Amino acid sequence: MTPRRSRTQGAGGRRRVLVLNHFALPRSQGGGTRHVELFGRLTGWAHLIVAGDRNNNTRERFVSDSPDFVTIRVPGHESNGLARVAGWLRYAAGALRVGLRRRDVGVVYASSPHLVTPLAGWLLAKVHRVPLVLEVRDLWPRSMVELGYLSAGSPLHRVLVGLERFLYRAADRIVAVADGWNAHFASFGVPPAKVALVTNGAEPADFVPTVTREKAQAQLGVDGFVAVYAGAHGPANGLDLVLDVAKDLTDVTFVLLGDGLDKQRLVARAHDERLVNVRFCDPVPKRDLGNVFVGCDVGLHTLAQSELFREAMSPNKMYDYMAAGLPVITNVGGGLEAQLVDHGCAVPGSPRDGASGRAALATAIEVLRDRSVDDRETMSQRARDYVDRHASRTVMAARLEKVLNDLVAAP
Repeated sequence: MTPRRSRTQGAGGRRRVLVLNHFALPRSQGGGTRHVELFGRLTGWAHLIVAGDRNNNTRERFVSDSPDFVTIRVPGHESNGLARVAGWLRYAAGALRVGLRRRDVGVVYASSPHLVTPLAGWLLAKVHRVPLVLEVRDLWPRSMVELGYLSAGSPLHRVLVGLERFLYRAADRIVAVADGWNAHFASFGVPPAKVALVTNGAEPADFVPTVTREKAQAQLGVDGFVAVYAGAHGPANGLDLVLDVAKDLTDVTFVLLGDGLDKQRLVARAHDERLVNVRFCDPVPKRDLGNVFVGCDVGLHTLAQSELFREAMSPNKMYDYMAAGLPVITNVGGGLEAQLVDHGCAVPGSPRDGASGRAALATAIEVLRDRSVDDRETMSQRARDYVDRHASRTVMAARLEKVLNDLVAAP
């Protein structure tokens, strides 16, 4: 007689984790593919990722043909107003419908930044009587306050902080993507043992190019020394600073790859100021980034200045650059920048000794531009080595699998 399969088991008898992430993307899209790459590497778990059907950067709808990735139809938005909130609510309601229909859920894994998704995850974990993992990818709503979108102490802020406290306490385990948030969690009474670190990252094997540098540069319409930014073009990304620096370094070409709420304004500014050394490119699927980065010399990571970013960060785009062998420059500072500089794969680009952000970033690019080809190649090897050792998807998937296994093994 064939043994009866447990209600928490998926295909092949493996337990299934239900992953709620409004902004998850398949590798056919450009943007946040963290969960596809992590959960797809688990060996003892099946998974189902539930995402919204719009790319948060391009705001365009996408489809997935994977049985492990289902989408909820969500409305578009052009600002951070009520339409965006409506999208959060629509996604959460759809995720609840999907989750309630499942009979094979062993763990619910709900990801921020907005807190409506984890709230839906808590409800599903209660219904299925399974553990809840809360993944914190952004200290929200604190980041909203620091970026000026929300007033500290306002009624809405107090409600959101209350919801944040509730979710921290209700979760069976918290997964943080950045080291350095322990003090924040402790302020809510979260013991350190409840928090596991599963950083963002990349897999060097996913960024091996299939074209030459010359062909890649020809496709981009560039030559010479090239600095690339690949990611969201939003208010938090500090891309006006990149355009400022482009005005100073006319012998460097700047490629801005991606989309977002600020892109049209940035394109108009570059046109008005005749920044002929700036190229704006559409997003490309994550699987094709290696063929872009091979034509570039440095990866730029910029953010609007915030104390929160200096405390801790784990930016996907920076690990993508490094996995492809690009030295990196960031303007954020903090522990991660210092670590990468010490490892020999980054040049510090954050302001020091009162220098402006513009001058600091420009100087960092000049320093890297003026290094020999051999020196830059050494930095490239060190960048790949760092990702292999500290931030590969394989390493982080093993860490995530241990979190899940420990949860279901607990009394």
